[in-house]
Amino acid sequence: MFDQGSSLGVVLASPAGRAALERFLPGVSASPILALMPGIRLGRLAELTPALQDDPGLAMRLWATLAQVEDGTATVPYAPARIPDPDYEPEAKPASARVDTPGPTPRWGVVEVTLHGPSRGNPFVDVELTAVFRTGTTERLVGGFYDDDGVYRLRLLAEEEGDWTFTTTSNARSLDGITGTVTVVAPQPGEHGPVRADGFHFRHADGTRHRPLGTTAYAWTHQTEELQQQTLATLAEAPFTKIRMGLFPKSYAFNANEPDRYVFPRNPTGGEQHAAWDTERFDTAYFRQLELRITELDALGIQADLILFHPYDRWGFADLGPAADERYLRYVVRRLAAHSNVWWSMANEYDLIWSKTVDDWERLAAVVVDEDPYDHLISIHNCGPFYDHAKPWITHASVQRVDVYRTAENTDAWRAQWAKPVVIDECGYEGDIDQGWGNLTGEEMTRRFWEGAIRGGYVGHGETYLNDREELWWSKGGELVGGSPARIAFLDRISGESPTGTLEPLPGEWDLPWAGVPGEYLIGYFGFNQPRFRTVTLPQGEFHLDVIDTWNMTVDPVPGVHRGSVRVDLPGRQFIAIRARRTSQQVGDAR
Repeated sequence: MFDQGSSLGVVLASPAGRAALERFLPGVSASPILALMPGIRLGRLAELTPALQDDPGLAMRLWATLAQVEDGTATVPYAPARIPDPDYEPEAKPASARVDTPGPTPRWGVVEVTLHGPSRGNPFVDVELTAVFRTGTTERLVGGFYDDDGVYRLRLLAEEEGDWTFTTTSNARSLDGITGTVTVVAPQPGEHGPVRADGFHFRHADGTRHRPLGTTAYAWTHQTEELQQQTLATLAEAPFTKIRMGLFPKSYAFNANEPDRYVFPRNPTGGEQHAAWDTERFDTAYFRQLELRITELDALGIQADLILFHPYDRWGFADLGPAADERYLRYVVRRLAAHSNVWWSMANEYDLIWSKTVDDWERLAAVVVDEDPYDHLISIHNCGPFYDHAKPWITHASVQRVDVYRTAENTDAWRAQWAKPVVIDECGYEGDIDQGWGNLTGEEMTRRFWEGAIRGGYVGHGETYLNDREELWWSKGGELVGGSPARIAFLDRISGESPTGTLEPLPGEWDLPWAGVPGEYLIGYFGFNQPRFRTVTLPQGEFHLDVIDTWNMTVDPVPGVHRGSVRVDLPGRQFIAIRARRTSQQVGDAR
């Protein structure tokens, strides 16, 4: 028999089950969206189907029919919650585990305290370990994690220089009550600490301006070592300061390969979907590789925007159940939060993860916030309807396009609506695949970046040029071949030459939006339009004027010093901007 807990893919694999669904939900088996998400449970699908919601009798008949299917598979129950065993180590002496503390750690680095303790049973769930780290008036409660072979780790983000003392608490007697001291010294050159929201923009913890030039490579850390190294080499030459990447692999067009490792080890008893995985343990080799990549990104000055859940899943990771979801999040945050370049993305396209409701997302976000003592940036990304970005736990809006082309133009309205930084992480992709979201020209990708920047936000890049190896940057990384990255770097240079290192939306004209710093630094962007001249009314004072070709990346000064109303000759082609700089201003990167 099938029931509301049965997954769509399993039901469609049954001739009788497929027939029942087609009888009550015509077209369900041919849906291209549902074909990508076989793990959705029928009960959640019913909640999203207007016909079943509007006619309870129809829904009852559907469930009754599916219950009579003879080749049906009973619902696989979710893994239960596991409570640490209070009698896990009754015979051990308190605080008897051997402890390794690191030498002096540079500020903003990872302080790692290693404890060598018990390994019997399943320490991933049987043992709870925390520590309080203190220096001066600063106190951090840090959750520990098990790293196999009797090794436990506590990781502290080195926020302040000086000596930090720590004291552990654990249900394992040998790990309980251990004390020690670690030392934090001056930061390494170029290290600025975690990024924080700063009004509608961002700064590092040391005050350095951060402008998120984002790109997306969802599954790059699930590829071969050779391809991962190629991705890092590409990023080293690219302008990007943030990359969106998933902890779980991706199942989608051009993504048919199986990774070598996963978050969880496989369940030796087998099973379908979530039951195929031992969600009470973690593959520590997988996490060590991920940590290495995060560290390498940090060395390149790139933020790792970690996507914790996504819907493009053939393995069951999108529907692990509440206990496994929370266990996974606690382990991930405890392992990774001490890296200064981590951001949390609760989900890519949360509204397509049909196993979870808004209440689930609120509960899961609370887990991340509770486990992260450093308040890393955190958001959640949509496919269709927006999440409520006004929620207090959300630090910035993470937005996907809302129209075939017009999305970045809404940035200033979203700033006003949510009173937070707006990051359009997915405005479409430069490329040539068959999907409309993945065949933008380089010119159009660049235009969207400028439209978002002029309205005070930040737009994200992606690239989907098809090659014989099906190594598309947007998912697998590798090489960048498009024309927009160089132009994105040029835009960042222009933004950075503002006195504040940012652009604020300014009063514009009906066909010409303006941005900059009031009275000091102004940029008007023509986008699609191609005027041969424009009369510009300047604020009070004297200004230098430039004509900027955003595609050809040229800045042509208009001779002289200007005031009042000025006619500016233009080249009569698209993607041109005008810049006005007060004569007293020194051009330089305020980053």
